[in-house]
Amino acid sequence: ENREDMLNSKSNRLTEALEEANKLFSGVSCAREAALDAQFLVLASNLGKEKAKELRSEMTAFDSLAFAEDLLTFMGINRIEMEDNDSDSEGISGGYLPSNAWHKLGEEAEKYFRRAPSFHYMLGSFKSDPPVPRQQIERQKKARGGEEKRAMPAQLKKMEESHQEATEKEVERILGLLQTHFENDSETPISFFDFVIDPNSFARTVENIFHVSFIIRDGFARLKLDEDKLPVIEPLTDNERRKDGHGPGARNQLVISLSHQEWK
Repeated sequence: ENREDMLNSKSNRLTEALEEANKLFSGVSCAREAALDAQFLVLASNLGKEKAKELRSEMTAFDSLAFAEDLLTFMGINRIEMEDNDSDSEGISGGYLPSNAWHKLGEEAEKYFRRAPSFHYMLGSFKSDPPVPRQQIERQKKARGGEEKRAMPAQLKKMEESHQEATEKEVERILGLLQTHFENDSETPISFFDFVIDPNSFARTVENIFHVSFIIRDGFARLKLDEDKLPVIEPLTDNERRKDGHGPGARNQLVISLSHQEWK
């Protein structure tokens, strides 16, 4: 009955009818009432479809030629009439675009597009700036020919001298023991291991071997093997040192391996 009124674009009767039907549907208890509600939905759908068609028919259609003409005008086209206007009854107009026409259009279209995020460096920029020159610190020139000696702390120098003196005294003491033992019994060779090994201290044994090495290096004693191929040590006199060439200039070195288990 109210079809024309509901199809009117300015009327809200169709929306009001749908809201009223939603309220009535909450009280539906019979199948017949549910069927009437379904029939009403069919009628409302058809009315909505027709109303949408009418709204679409009232809209202005898109004209691509008019749009292109507006774009050319915005880009600043310059019109030049063709010389031969009689070739077409309607006439053909031409023109040319300025050099910045597309750039102008791009700037305008850029406003309506979401821009991509700008690129940036997480750890700073890689700018090609020249490095800041460092101040050169003038270093003192080294003395030539060892004319100037480095200053040594007095305490360290004293410690080095005391350590050297202690070593020299210990070497002299061991050499004296060796010479005294040999003078008392020159016929019996002195076993090298019996001479240097301390049965109660492995560290002391290593120190004894270290000190005896100075005696042999300076030519005051020599090592040789006995009948059992074990090393024996004996002091040398001045004549023997000159005769055998065991002076300070002749140095023969060797390495002795002695583990803690072997010492035991």
